Amino acid sequence: MLPWFKNQFPVYLAPMAGVTDVTFRTLCKELGADVMVTEFVSAEGILQADHRTRRYTTFTDEQRPVGIQLFGADGERMGEAAKKIIDWKKPDFIDLNFGCPVNKVVSRNGGSSLLRDCSLLSDTASKIVKAVGDQVPVTGKIRIGWDQQSINATEVCHLLEDCGIQAVAIHGRTRAQSYRGEADWDVIDECARHVTIPIIGNGDIDSAEILKKRKETTAVSGVMIGRAAMQNPWIFSEAKYYLAHGELPPKPSIDERWSFVLRHCRLAVQSDRYGEEKHTMQAMRSRLMTYCKGFPGAKALRKQLCQVTSVADVEAIAANSHLLSDCE
Repeated sequence: MLPWFKNQFPVYLAPMAGVTDVTFRTLCKELGADVMVTEFVSAEGILQADHRTRRYTTFTDEQRPVGIQLFGADGERMGEAAKKIIDWKKPDFIDLNFGCPVNKVVSRNGGSSLLRDCSLLSDTASKIVKAVGDQVPVTGKIRIGWDQQSINATEVCHLLEDCGIQAVAIHGRTRAQSYRGEADWDVIDECARHVTIPIIGNGDIDSAEILKKRKETTAVSGVMIGRAAMQNPWIFSEAKYYLAHGELPPKPSIDERWSFVLRHCRLAVQSDRYGEEKHTMQAMRSRLMTYCKGFPGAKALRKQLCQVTSVADVEAIAANSHLLSDCE
């Protein structure tokens, strides 16, 4: 058993491209996220020693346990890429992306496209486990199927278990759904009851109460939180408190939320992930607009935040935010 499942119910931060960079993972870890997974990285990019791709694999020791997520469809090439990553970074596990619904990934026969070809999926997983499974655990992330007419998550979980995959995270939507509709936790639960490896449930966990419900009414061994953390990273500390005490902690104040937003901006600039400060803050704009949902004057705030080019701009907006009163 993976050590982070021993006598505990881990809460993962889901890998999200352009979101779960090293800075955001640091912040979520501080708030109580148990397990980290990097943004997905291209196996081919790793093999080509692409500097930009390699940056996606960065993590700190404080974020452990942390896994690096790979996508591709050539098991041997992915195995070679995994070896390079292990040599460079020594992650706690390698995670395989068999769930991404984005066209540019699917069109390259990666991500959720493999759910349509179980023999290729099995071959890919087996070769990666053979390449690095004696060095680090290999896990996977899937969706429940390609579309509503081909839901095959239980079959896929069995195949992955037989290949030596040590845990599977399941997003409870099909590829065709993308992020629309509701996640099907009945399918996730069925998978958890039919394999012996840990199943991590993912989809629509946007509160501590929902997390507790999924823990108590399904057979999952842990959960994974994605989009909800983008607006409310405090969901990790709220969930931990609620599971321990049966009641919710006080919500962070607006001042505490602004303090978090500003710290995120400063850390992002320090990380140099996106280049100079102007480019970093341009990359942060959508994140900042997500954070301010529910703030007093959120509509006016979004108009200002979508134009920031420096941390000083955000500091000025935060300092003047008390003047806004048109709550959304």
